[in-house]
Amino acid sequence: MTSRTSPNGSPTGAAPARWGIEDAVLADGTPVDVLVEAGRVAAVGPGACRVPGLPDGSVLDAAGGLLLPAFVDTHVHLDKAGIRPGLDTGRRYPGSANPGDLAWAIAATHEAKRAYTVESVAARAVEVVEQHVQHGTTRIRSHVDVDTIGGLTPLLGVQAAARACADVADVVTIAFPQEGIARDPGAADLMVAAMEHGADVVGGMPHWEDGEDARRAHVAFCFDLAQRFDADVDMHVDETDDGDVRTLATVVEETERRGWQGRVTVGHVCALAAADHAYADEVVAGCARAGITVASNPVTNLVLQGRGDRGLVRRGTTRIRELMAAGVPVAFGQDCVDDAFYPFGRGSMLEVALVSAHAAHLTTPAELGTALAAVTDVPAAAWRLGAEYGVVAGARADLQLYAAPTWPQVLRLQDAPRSVWRAGVLVATNEVRRTLRPEYT
Repeated sequence: MTSRTSPNGSPTGAAPARWGIEDAVLADGTPVDVLVEAGRVAAVGPGACRVPGLPDGSVLDAAGGLLLPAFVDTHVHLDKAGIRPGLDTGRRYPGSANPGDLAWAIAATHEAKRAYTVESVAARAVEVVEQHVQHGTTRIRSHVDVDTIGGLTPLLGVQAAARACADVADVVTIAFPQEGIARDPGAADLMVAAMEHGADVVGGMPHWEDGEDARRAHVAFCFDLAQRFDADVDMHVDETDDGDVRTLATVVEETERRGWQGRVTVGHVCALAAADHAYADEVVAGCARAGITVASNPVTNLVLQGRGDRGLVRRGTTRIRELMAAGVPVAFGQDCVDDAFYPFGRGSMLEVALVSAHAAHLTTPAELGTALAAVTDVPAAAWRLGAEYGVVAGARADLQLYAAPTWPQVLRLQDAPRSVWRAGVLVATNEVRRTLRPEYT
């Protein structure tokens, strides 16, 4: 692991009880000072640091830089992260047209998963968690495969990584039946076992089942499990180019029937872009009514979906702008990092926001604000963090400071944050140096 220090250079966890940031700027352009006390934001506003008793050297000059709450990545697969270098990218699998398509990725992952150990999963996950923290993310929600191929090894590995990184990030797990429930006999019992072993959220992937009845039964099973363990639900839903796949409507119905409003997230929802407008309008309104969050993952779906198209190639993303316009909370996730599905990714939600803004045509100042919300406020609300989150008095001091003064500049330049704090403790720093024609300086 990387070394970890606090604002005064001492080991993590030994930060001053009170310290501050002055001359910072919030995303709305408001200049502020911030006082942090006992790991929480104690005060925000002009002169907040002008209080007696602050230790010498405990006020950081932000120099007009942008101060944001730390990012939240609410959709990533830490158990799969980093497996790509060990895969045979030249191998052809049945049903795959070429290496890199969905069928190839699934088959290659099956092969890798059979060789997983708790230690190997944990080591790869720790690396990606630390990459997230270095890039300003202190809260991560990871799907972990729960199936008869890997058993509970992916869950136990990511849980081990979560413990190892508990001083720099909060990592929660979603029990994810990657291979289905009906299609993978034994997966249902493993899902129960996963929740008993401390998985935090119930996942699902109903569109992967064969036929409407099996898909509905999959959704019902997941909600039964959520009710049994009083857990939130976060399912992969309709991650396909086929507009006739419509399990999202079933999830909306079940959310309302079970009274799980505000506790459900659906990921990807690619098929919605290919569905007819009448269905799309109806189900989007249902998501808004049921308080369902949509976790869109353009960075992965842009390279996975539409691979069989010629000419006008489908973009693979859901109806992001229409969902936002209807009041549906939309988050953006990293999804994959250097695995069989996606050869890129570095745990940078700033990069994710930029790619997603391209995919969703988010370019006006207001729309760029929605891209920021999609990696901050929206996923924080999906986690039901409430007053625990934000640059507001009383929130846990999970913060990040940039050199650039505005969100549009930060998004455009893609420089890493100068400083990242979790619960008031400095957990990462970055320094950017640029030299142009150094022979003349």
